[in-house]
Amino acid sequence: MALLLGYDVGSSSIKATLLKAETGKVVATATSPDRELEIIAHKPGWAEQHPGIWWDNVKAATRQVKAKAKFEASEVEAIGISYQMHGLVVVDKNCEVLRPAIIWCDSRAVEIGQKAAQEIGEEKCLETLLNSPGNFTASKLKWVMENEPDIYSKIYKIMLPGDYIAMKMTGRILTTPSGLSEGIMWDFKQQGLAELVLNYYGIAKELIPEVKPTFSVQGELTKEAADELELKAGTKISYRAGDQPNNALSLNVLNPGEIAATAGTSGVVYGISDKPDYDHNSRVNTFVHVNHTPDTPRYGVLLCLNGAGILNVWLKNNIADVVTYEQMNELASQVPVGSDGLVILPYGNGAERTLENRNIGALVYGLNFNIHNKAHLLRAAQEGIVFALNYGLGIMRNVAVEVRTVRAGNANMFLSPLFGEAFATVTQSLVQLYNTDGSQGAARGAGIGAGIYHGLEDAFVGLEPIKTIEPNEKLEPAYRQAYEKWESILMTELKNA
Repeated sequence: MALLLGYDVGSSSIKATLLKAETGKVVATATSPDRELEIIAHKPGWAEQHPGIWWDNVKAATRQVKAKAKFEASEVEAIGISYQMHGLVVVDKNCEVLRPAIIWCDSRAVEIGQKAAQEIGEEKCLETLLNSPGNFTASKLKWVMENEPDIYSKIYKIMLPGDYIAMKMTGRILTTPSGLSEGIMWDFKQQGLAELVLNYYGIAKELIPEVKPTFSVQGELTKEAADELELKAGTKISYRAGDQPNNALSLNVLNPGEIAATAGTSGVVYGISDKPDYDHNSRVNTFVHVNHTPDTPRYGVLLCLNGAGILNVWLKNNIADVVTYEQMNELASQVPVGSDGLVILPYGNGAERTLENRNIGALVYGLNFNIHNKAHLLRAAQEGIVFALNYGLGIMRNVAVEVRTVRAGNANMFLSPLFGEAFATVTQSLVQLYNTDGSQGAARGAGIGAGIYHGLEDAFVGLEPIKTIEPNEKLEPAYRQAYEKWESILMTELKNA
């Protein structure tokens, strides 16, 4: 029995899934820790995590999987890694981490990226990189260069979070074209390292890891790592990808016109195109998709909303006074569409790309002490997240991405019937929910990279939709009116920002 092991290394937790290659059935799954990982914020707009915490929880999740499933370590034929995108890990020559990782929702490098775009030339950046340098990994590294020169001088290699976990497993420091594109270090014209950005920032090419294909054997478990994970030395690590390209893979979203969505800590819509197109204001971003080749180009157009599920978590911990999210959803469903005039802008988790990297914070508008209660807040939050995603979808449609059918995992905000119906109705799309997640996608990716599956099609055995949500046409006028009010408030805030 061939088994595949997939890890999803997020900023909230690490999830591991053991999958049967032949059937696509889950043998066991585990998440560590049981509460959200801490995000360190020494200053407003900063967000850091210690990479060692990720590795500790990779080990803990693996132990849980082994405790749940009886299997021999030799049965695990390949390992895949999904990871939180856009982070920066820096190590010295001994592969020791030099500082906490600067993670995806950290906005300290916004001004650095804006200056780079202006001085390089915004159109030149977009034509070459399909993005502005923005607040991505290369700009974060430039921040370290300018503000922590002693640390910068000791850097041997820079890595994305998934590269770090793979290094801990294999002892090798590698990355992928998809990974470099998410860090805005990939030249789409030359199909190689973006010297345009590196030269402008003064970053030596030697700091960038060797590049390997997304689906390929990228190393094997060392004896030390195998002992720590209680797995077999020599097991292949054969796939790594950022969480959103990987989520698309987990949902079999690989071809033009197909759309994947998530609504966890952040909310993301990720559409596939075969054209190297871009938004002129870089409000949505185009990356190399996992199955891209020069002969068969595949680009992932990504819309990211930083403040999604994190708003729901904040309400649960500070306002709702309930035990479960199901109770929150029940309360929210008691309020009509439009939340009786209460509006929430969910932008409270750093600079937002769809707002041209502005950090306007979250806003509650129209609160009436005589009308509104916590149920109104809970509904307005879910509607606000849907509305913010729909606002971004308007941008995506201008980058030749059609939104008709959206696939998503049956998880996080999509577990709320209210959220699912609101999303389908406001976006006028058919939503298909699947019983899959990032760690399952990483396991399937490992099977592709190790050659266990003969082709991409074979990797999706056992993947079937479990629920379909259609737009509620009766509620569409009310949702349209509520969205128009929400958007007018956002426009006012942006003018005043």
